[in-house]
Amino acid sequence: MIFKQLFEPVSSTYTYVLGCEQTGKAVLIDPVVSAIDRDLDVINELGLTLAFTLDTHIHADHITSALELKRKVGSQIAAPAFDQLPCADIAIEEGRPFILGSIHIAPLHTPGHTAGHFSYLADNCVFTGDALLIDGCGRTDFQNGDAHVLFESVRQKLFVLPDDTLVYPGHDYQHRRVSSIAQEKSRNPRLGSGKTLDEFVEIMNTLNLPYPKFIDYAVPGNLACGVCPSHLPDDLERYCRQITESQQG
Repeated sequence: MIFKQLFEPVSSTYTYVLGCEQTGKAVLIDPVVSAIDRDLDVINELGLTLAFTLDTHIHADHITSALELKRKVGSQIAAPAFDQLPCADIAIEEGRPFILGSIHIAPLHTPGHTAGHFSYLADNCVFTGDALLIDGCGRTDFQNGDAHVLFESVRQKLFVLPDDTLVYPGHDYQHRRVSSIAQEKSRNPRLGSGKTLDEFVEIMNTLNLPYPKFIDYAVPGNLACGVCPSHLPDDLERYCRQITESQQG
């Protein structure tokens, strides 16, 4: 499997390129609308053709590029069936592998950050979106989030994977790129080290995080598979503007 991890700096989002060496086709996990040209350039450099985009959930901090990529290069949109997006071409469900040539992805329904959140297991890698971050997890105070549900998702779906499974998160704010199931079980301050459900719920209930500044634009945009509003406040315009090479880091 051809693999590439990409970082979008405005929302600190990781996008993942998975490519099939046999067919020359690729899938993009969690692509960001402001990084379309970069992603297509990388896919072209790898000698691949984009066949699918695959989102882990309805994002609140950026807008997916699924729809724009479909318009540009004809890639199909894959998204969790739970969210019932009429714009999706493929509905993802647990128990039904997503297969692209030699790439076999096992969808894992991991709700709690959002009700329809999925993680994706491919080979020895799990792409966890916001369900499990490096030394953390996504917040549970909006979009039908539920700390009780997230705890069970991580413990029953992710922490049961082999210890050497590599964890590739949807975000990281300290420029860390990868973890492992063993590491997260051992030292994740919210979910690891034998944390109980009550302890986790208390942690999540006392985070006191600010209201997400882009959520009111991102959620409706992502329910339409990636539509940027025609008019954004000046301080939010960068979320939909194409990133330049110097911004990519």
